[in-house]
Amino acid sequence: MRCVIARFPFELTKAGVLESMKGVKPEPVTGDSVIIGRRHYPAKQVGQILTRQDRRDFSSGEVLRAMARLGFTCPTAPEATEPAETAETATAKIVDPVQRASALLGAPSSV
Repeated sequence: MRCVIARFPFELTKAGVLESMKGVKPEPVTGDSVIIGRRHYPAKQVGQILTRQDRRDFSSGEVLRAMARLGFTCPTAPEATEPAETAETATAKIVDPVQRASALLGAPSSV
């Protein structure tokens, strides 16, 4: 399969990727990854090995698209979400100490 990574064309096959990654120890995964065999590799590590280019020359998205088209599983890093507001964080926003105590005790707030 022909793909372009960092503006350079590459002819990749699933067997070729498996052969290139054979014996390569995976680095710790902190973001996007590619599952090759039974191992999880960071997308940038896979791209570096396959293209022999510096990791700064391509994005992990380019590697993920190519690997997904070859049939590899590519789980992406979960999006950062804001934590839901809990009762304690909601009461912490109340400035008046009497209202805050009432809220912590479960009493209805005064208007």
